[in-house]
Amino acid sequence: MKFKFDWFMKGMVVAIFLAWLWPDPGAKDGFLHPDLLTKAGGALVFFLNGLGLSFAALKAGTLQWRLHLLVQASTFLLFPLIGLLTLWALGEHFPKDLRLGFFYLCALPSTVSSSVAMTAAARGNVPAAVFNATLSSLLGIFLTPLWIGLVLKQGGQHMPLGKVILDLLLWLVLPLAIGQLARPWLGGWAHQHKKRLAVVDRVTILILVYTSFCDSMKTHVWSQHGVEPVVATLIGSTALFYLVLYTTTWACNALGFTPADRAAAVFCGSKKTLASGVPMAQLIFGATPGLSLILLPIMVYHPLQLLICGIIAGRWAKEADAHAAGQ
Repeated sequence: MKFKFDWFMKGMVVAIFLAWLWPDPGAKDGFLHPDLLTKAGGALVFFLNGLGLSFAALKAGTLQWRLHLLVQASTFLLFPLIGLLTLWALGEHFPKDLRLGFFYLCALPSTVSSSVAMTAAARGNVPAAVFNATLSSLLGIFLTPLWIGLVLKQGGQHMPLGKVILDLLLWLVLPLAIGQLARPWLGGWAHQHKKRLAVVDRVTILILVYTSFCDSMKTHVWSQHGVEPVVATLIGSTALFYLVLYTTTWACNALGFTPADRAAAVFCGSKKTLASGVPMAQLIFGATPGLSLILLPIMVYHPLQLLICGIIAGRWAKEADAHAAGQ
């Protein structure tokens, strides 16, 4: 499986460029009304996810508790602990919002579509990947803001946790549930138009990326820091990914997982969601001018994980095919 710098990746670059060139529409009080657009866009993304989620595929992967425990522990325990160590190690050497962004990356749930796609490409346990990726998304609605609230509290800041979780439930979980309930009537139509709905989903995320950067551009956040945050984020994201990748692979070998189970555990346990991360960030952090710095780590981590996991999936697929041919 080869990595492609596809139109969505290019779209993120274009969205950031547009925010730099023309920030007024997506900034606070702009005519795009970003406060409402954020909620509506997040609701649409999660509704489409619910509409495309097969309950039968989810049910098929429920029984392998050791695999599930490893994935969720990696996503919501190993990653955040690394994030806390990073916050302590960085001290005041990097911008506050960038440090928070690294921890936000660590606190996010796993991806759904790309985790399942990578597992399938590696000849892995697809039902287990579907189960864990979906469970991670649901747990993240509660665990991600809890972790963020803990870190902010330690830094002397306050986050209205109850209001944040209520917003996440209202604008993300409820649309997901409505999408799932609508499957008997719209599931066939959604499957038939899967590619078009995927385009709608990604375009919505790009619009949210644009609005996330507008306030930062308008208040000249980036001119205060220059290129250093981008370089630091690239190095830090690469180190973070490989640390988690090798840790989960070691755990799989120690637990005696089959290659198919290892693929599901590693790909689900080392990946982080951009699709959920952008709307969640806007609901958790609001219209803070530093939102673009908070989102920078996940925007760098997203293509990085696709590139490295794509290479690994291709190698594991060859190994699985060679083993099957030798039997």
